Amino acid sequence: MQKLTDNYGRKISNLRISITPRCNLDCMYCHREGEDNPGAEMSLEEISNIFNVASGFGISSVKITGGEPTVRKDICDIVSAVPDSMESSMTTNGTLLAPIAHDLKDAGLSRVNISVDSLNPDKYREIAGKDMLSDVLEGIEAAIEARLTPVKINVVMLKGVNDDELEDFVDFARGRREIILQFIELMDFKDPDSITNVDELEKDLQKRSKLIITRRMHHRKKYCLDGAEIEVVRPMHNKEFCANCNRLRVTSDGYLKPCLLRHDNHINIRGLSEDEMRKAFLMAASIREPYFR
Repeated sequence: MQKLTDNYGRKISNLRISITPRCNLDCMYCHREGEDNPGAEMSLEEISNIFNVASGFGISSVKITGGEPTVRKDICDIVSAVPDSMESSMTTNGTLLAPIAHDLKDAGLSRVNISVDSLNPDKYREIAGKDMLSDVLEGIEAAIEARLTPVKINVVMLKGVNDDELEDFVDFARGRREIILQFIELMDFKDPDSITNVDELEKDLQKRSKLIITRRMHHRKKYCLDGAEIEVVRPMHNKEFCANCNRLRVTSDGYLKPCLLRHDNHINIRGLSEDEMRKAFLMAASIREPYFR
Protein backbone atom coordinates (compact mmCIF):
# COMPACT_ATOMS: atom_id res chain seq x y z
CA MET A 1 0.00 0.00 0.00
CA GLN A 2 1.38 3.39 -1.00
CA LYS A 3 1.55 5.86 1.90
CA LEU A 4 1.50 9.64 1.70
CA THR A 5 4.63 11.47 2.86
CA ASP A 6 5.48 15.08 2.07
CA ASN A 7 8.88 16.49 1.13
CA TYR A 8 9.61 17.25 4.79
CA GLY A 9 9.26 13.63 5.85
CA ARG A 10 5.86 14.17 7.48
CA LYS A 11 3.63 11.13 7.08
CA ILE A 12 -0.05 11.85 6.44
CA SER A 13 -2.18 9.59 8.61
CA ASN A 14 -5.18 11.83 9.30
CA LEU A 15 -7.86 13.33 7.05
CA ARG A 16 -9.80 16.37 8.28
CA ILE A 17 -12.88 16.93 6.14
CA SER A 18 -15.38 19.77 6.34
CA ILE A 19 -18.81 18.54 5.23
CA THR A 20 -20.62 21.89 5.37
CA PRO A 21 -19.82 25.59 5.75
CA ARG A 22 -23.16 26.08 7.53
CA CYS A 23 -23.39 26.63 11.28
CA ASN A 24 -26.17 27.42 13.74
CA LEU A 25 -23.87 29.59 15.88
CA ASP A 26 -21.89 32.75 15.12
CA CYS A 27 -18.74 32.47 17.23
CA MET A 28 -16.69 35.66 17.36
CA TYR A 29 -13.37 33.96 16.56
CA CYS A 30 -14.36 31.29 14.00
CA HIS A 31 -11.84 30.72 11.19
CA ARG A 32 -14.26 28.44 9.31
CA GLU A 33 -11.59 25.79 8.75
CA GLY A 34 -9.69 28.25 6.58
CA GLU A 35 -12.43 28.38 3.92
CA ASP A 36 -12.95 31.60 1.95
CA ASN A 37 -16.28 31.97 0.13
CA PRO A 38 -17.02 28.22 -0.13
CA GLY A 39 -19.13 26.84 -2.95
CA ALA A 40 -21.82 24.17 -2.78
CA GLU A 41 -21.16 21.50 -0.18
CA MET A 42 -20.27 17.98 -1.28
CA SER A 43 -22.80 15.17 -1.60
CA LEU A 44 -22.72 11.97 0.43
CA GLU A 45 -21.41 10.10 -2.63
CA GLU A 46 -18.57 12.57 -3.14
CA ILE A 47 -17.59 12.38 0.52
CA SER A 48 -17.70 8.58 0.43
CA ASN A 49 -15.39 8.51 -2.60
CA ILE A 50 -12.88 10.70 -0.76
CA PHE A 51 -12.95 8.38 2.25
CA ASN A 52 -12.24 5.38 0.03
CA VAL A 53 -9.28 7.02 -1.72
CA ALA A 54 -7.85 8.19 1.61
CA SER A 55 -8.21 4.68 3.01
CA GLY A 56 -6.30 3.34 0.01
CA PHE A 57 -3.31 5.45 1.08
CA GLY A 58 -3.38 3.98 4.56
CA ILE A 59 -4.85 7.08 6.19
CA SER A 60 -6.07 5.66 9.47
CA SER A 61 -8.35 8.34 10.90
CA VAL A 62 -10.79 10.98 9.74
CA LYS A 63 -12.04 14.04 11.61
CA ILE A 64 -15.44 15.27 10.39
CA THR A 65 -15.88 19.03 10.80
CA GLY A 66 -17.83 22.00 9.45
CA GLY A 67 -19.18 24.60 9.88
CA GLU A 68 -21.30 22.52 12.18
CA PRO A 69 -21.47 18.95 10.84
CA THR A 70 -24.66 18.03 12.71
CA VAL A 71 -26.73 20.54 10.69
CA ARG A 72 -26.56 18.01 7.82
CA LYS A 73 -29.52 15.66 7.92
CA ASP A 74 -27.37 12.87 6.46
CA ILE A 75 -24.64 13.11 9.10
CA CYS A 76 -25.16 9.51 10.26
CA ASP A 77 -24.97 8.28 6.65
CA ILE A 78 -21.70 10.19 6.23
CA VAL A 79 -20.27 8.55 9.34
CA SER A 80 -21.44 5.14 8.08
CA ALA A 81 -19.54 5.74 4.83
CA VAL A 82 -16.19 5.80 6.63
CA PRO A 83 -14.28 2.58 5.78
CA ASP A 84 -13.73 0.09 8.58
CA SER A 85 -9.98 0.69 8.33
CA MET A 86 -10.38 4.31 9.46
CA GLU A 87 -11.31 5.63 12.89
CA SER A 88 -13.85 8.45 12.69
CA SER A 89 -14.28 11.36 15.07
CA MET A 90 -16.13 14.67 14.86
CA THR A 91 -15.70 18.26 15.98
CA THR A 92 -19.03 19.85 16.90
CA ASN A 93 -20.44 22.73 18.88
CA GLY A 94 -22.64 20.17 20.65
CA THR A 95 -25.89 22.14 20.37
CA LEU A 96 -27.62 19.49 18.23
CA LEU A 97 -25.77 16.47 19.55
CA ALA A 98 -27.97 15.12 22.34
CA PRO A 99 -30.78 13.65 20.17
CA ILE A 100 -28.39 11.90 17.75
CA ALA A 101 -25.44 10.85 19.94
CA HIS A 102 -26.46 7.18 20.08
CA ASP A 103 -27.25 7.14 16.36
CA LEU A 104 -23.77 8.51 15.60
CA LYS A 105 -22.21 5.81 17.78
CA ASP A 106 -24.25 3.13 16.01
CA ALA A 107 -23.10 4.56 12.67
CA GLY A 108 -19.47 4.03 13.70
CA LEU A 109 -18.33 7.34 15.21
CA SER A 110 -15.62 6.81 17.82
CA ARG A 111 -15.50 10.10 19.71
CA VAL A 112 -16.25 13.82 19.62
CA ASN A 113 -14.58 17.15 20.27
CA ILE A 114 -17.11 19.65 21.60
CA SER A 115 -16.49 23.40 21.55
CA VAL A 116 -17.39 25.03 24.87
CA ASP A 117 -15.69 28.38 25.30
CA SER A 118 -17.37 29.31 28.58
CA LEU A 119 -19.40 27.65 31.31
CA ASN A 120 -20.99 31.00 32.11
CA PRO A 121 -24.26 31.40 30.16
CA ASP A 122 -23.79 35.14 29.59
CA LYS A 123 -20.21 34.73 28.39
CA TYR A 124 -21.19 31.79 26.23
CA ARG A 125 -23.88 33.89 24.54
CA GLU A 126 -21.37 36.71 24.01
CA ILE A 127 -18.90 34.34 22.35
CA ALA A 128 -21.25 32.10 20.37
CA GLY A 129 -23.93 34.62 19.48
CA LYS A 130 -26.74 32.46 20.88
CA ASP A 131 -27.96 31.31 24.28
CA MET A 132 -27.43 27.57 23.82
CA LEU A 133 -25.06 26.54 26.62
CA SER A 134 -27.67 24.23 28.17
CA ASP A 135 -28.00 22.38 24.84
CA VAL A 136 -24.22 21.97 24.69
CA LEU A 137 -24.06 20.57 28.23
CA GLU A 138 -26.84 18.11 27.33
CA GLY A 139 -24.80 17.14 24.27
CA ILE A 140 -21.73 16.43 26.42
CA GLU A 141 -23.70 14.16 28.75
CA ALA A 142 -25.34 12.38 25.80
CA ALA A 143 -21.93 11.83 24.17
CA ILE A 144 -20.58 10.29 27.37
CA GLU A 145 -23.65 8.08 27.71
CA ALA A 146 -23.28 6.96 24.07
CA ARG A 147 -19.56 6.23 24.69
CA LEU A 148 -18.31 8.78 22.16
CA THR A 149 -15.28 9.05 24.38
CA PRO A 150 -12.98 10.55 25.32
CA VAL A 151 -15.03 13.70 24.89
CA LYS A 152 -12.54 16.48 24.25
CA ILE A 153 -13.76 19.89 25.37
CA ASN A 154 -12.28 22.57 23.10
CA VAL A 155 -11.85 25.93 24.82
CA VAL A 156 -10.47 28.76 22.67
CA MET A 157 -8.77 31.21 25.02
CA LEU A 158 -10.05 34.76 24.51
CA LYS A 159 -8.26 37.59 26.27
CA GLY A 160 -10.49 39.43 28.71
CA VAL A 161 -13.45 37.17 27.96
CA ASN A 162 -12.92 33.62 29.22
CA ASP A 163 -9.26 33.51 30.25
CA ASP A 164 -10.26 33.51 33.93
CA GLU A 165 -12.25 30.25 33.74
CA LEU A 166 -9.48 27.65 34.13
CA GLU A 167 -10.64 26.59 37.59
CA ASP A 168 -14.28 26.39 36.46
CA PHE A 169 -13.36 23.99 33.68
CA VAL A 170 -11.12 21.95 36.01
CA ASP A 171 -14.07 21.65 38.40
CA PHE A 172 -16.30 20.56 35.50
CA ALA A 173 -13.88 17.82 34.40
CA ARG A 174 -12.59 16.72 37.80
CA GLY A 175 -12.84 12.97 38.29
CA ARG A 176 -14.45 12.39 34.89
CA ARG A 177 -12.12 10.15 32.94
CA GLU A 178 -14.34 10.45 29.88
CA ILE A 179 -13.42 14.15 29.49
CA ILE A 180 -10.21 15.81 28.31
CA LEU A 181 -9.91 19.61 28.39
CA GLN A 182 -8.13 21.30 25.48
CA PHE A 183 -7.23 24.97 25.95
CA ILE A 184 -6.54 26.35 22.48
CA GLU A 185 -4.53 29.41 21.52
CA LEU A 186 -6.55 31.80 19.37
CA MET A 187 -5.31 32.14 15.78
CA ASP A 188 -5.56 35.83 14.97
CA PHE A 189 -3.02 37.27 12.53
CA LYS A 190 -4.82 40.64 12.22
CA ASP A 191 -4.72 41.51 15.91
CA PRO A 192 -1.89 39.67 17.73
CA ASP A 193 -2.51 41.75 20.87
CA SER A 194 -5.90 40.02 21.26
CA ILE A 195 -4.27 36.63 21.78
CA THR A 196 -4.22 35.21 25.31
CA ASN A 197 -0.70 34.23 26.33
CA VAL A 198 -1.09 30.47 26.73
CA ASP A 199 2.62 30.20 27.64
CA GLU A 200 1.71 31.55 31.07
CA LEU A 201 -1.18 29.10 31.30
CA GLU A 202 1.11 26.22 30.42
CA LYS A 203 3.75 27.30 32.95
CA ASP A 204 1.07 27.36 35.62
CA LEU A 205 -0.09 23.87 34.67
CA GLN A 206 3.49 22.57 34.72
CA LYS A 207 3.96 23.85 38.27
CA ARG A 208 0.67 22.47 39.58
CA SER A 209 0.38 19.12 37.78
CA LYS A 210 1.39 15.90 39.46
CA LEU A 211 1.73 13.97 36.19
CA ILE A 212 2.78 15.26 32.76
CA ILE A 213 2.59 13.08 29.64
CA THR A 214 4.04 14.03 26.23
CA ARG A 215 1.72 13.11 23.36
CA ARG A 216 2.96 12.07 19.92
CA MET A 217 0.59 14.54 18.25
CA HIS A 218 2.53 17.83 17.94
CA HIS A 219 4.65 16.66 20.91
CA ARG A 220 2.23 18.52 23.16
CA LYS A 221 1.86 17.72 26.83
CA LYS A 222 -1.08 16.38 28.79
CA TYR A 223 -1.36 17.70 32.34
CA CYS A 224 -3.13 15.86 35.13
CA LEU A 225 -4.40 18.51 37.53
CA ASP A 226 -6.77 17.93 40.43
CA GLY A 227 -8.36 14.91 38.76
CA ALA A 228 -8.74 16.60 35.36
CA GLU A 229 -6.80 15.92 32.14
CA ILE A 230 -5.71 19.08 30.30
CA GLU A 231 -3.90 19.79 27.04
CA VAL A 232 -2.75 23.16 25.69
CA VAL A 233 -2.89 23.56 21.90
CA ARG A 234 -0.50 26.23 20.59
CA PRO A 235 -0.76 26.69 16.79
CA MET A 236 0.62 30.24 16.58
CA HIS A 237 4.33 30.56 15.70
CA ASN A 238 4.90 27.04 16.97
CA LYS A 239 7.39 25.00 14.96
CA GLU A 240 6.44 21.84 16.84
CA PHE A 241 2.80 22.27 15.73
CA CYS A 242 3.72 22.40 12.04
CA ALA A 243 6.71 20.07 12.15
CA ASN A 244 4.54 17.21 13.44
CA CYS A 245 1.42 17.88 11.37
CA ASN A 246 -0.03 14.64 9.99
CA ARG A 247 -3.21 16.07 8.44
CA LEU A 248 -4.54 16.59 4.98
CA ARG A 249 -7.67 18.72 4.83
CA VAL A 250 -10.67 18.73 2.50
CA THR A 251 -12.89 21.79 2.19
CA SER A 252 -16.67 21.56 2.22
CA ASP A 253 -16.78 22.36 -1.51
CA GLY A 254 -14.33 19.65 -2.55
CA TYR A 255 -10.77 20.99 -2.51
CA LEU A 256 -7.76 19.30 -0.99
CA LYS A 257 -6.18 21.82 1.39
CA PRO A 258 -2.61 20.88 2.36
CA CYS A 259 -2.39 23.54 5.12
CA LEU A 260 -5.02 25.26 7.27
CA LEU A 261 -3.26 28.61 7.06
CA ARG A 262 -2.65 28.74 3.30
CA HIS A 263 -5.17 29.55 0.58
CA ASP A 264 -2.98 29.48 -2.55
CA ASN A 265 -2.41 25.75 -3.04
CA HIS A 266 -5.85 24.11 -3.06
CA ILE A 267 -6.56 21.22 -5.44
CA ASN A 268 -10.07 20.70 -6.83
CA ILE A 269 -11.12 17.03 -6.62
CA ARG A 270 -14.79 17.31 -7.56
CA GLY A 271 -15.83 15.16 -10.48
CA LEU A 272 -12.57 13.20 -10.57
CA SER A 273 -12.34 9.48 -11.18
CA GLU A 274 -10.78 7.36 -8.45
CA ASP A 275 -7.46 7.23 -10.31
CA GLU A 276 -7.49 10.98 -10.89
CA MET A 277 -8.29 11.59 -7.24
CA ARG A 278 -5.38 9.38 -6.17
CA LYS A 279 -3.07 11.54 -8.28
CA ALA A 280 -4.56 14.66 -6.68
CA PHE A 281 -3.81 13.27 -3.20
CA LEU A 282 -0.22 12.62 -4.25
CA MET A 283 0.04 16.16 -5.60
CA ALA A 284 -1.35 17.60 -2.36
CA ALA A 285 1.23 15.66 -0.36
CA SER A 286 4.05 16.88 -2.60
CA ILE A 287 3.22 20.57 -2.04
CA ARG A 288 2.73 20.41 1.73
CA GLU A 289 5.18 22.47 3.72
CA PRO A 290 5.27 23.72 7.33
CA TYR A 291 3.68 27.17 7.68
CA PHE A 292 5.97 27.98 10.63
CA ARG A 293 9.58 26.85 10.24
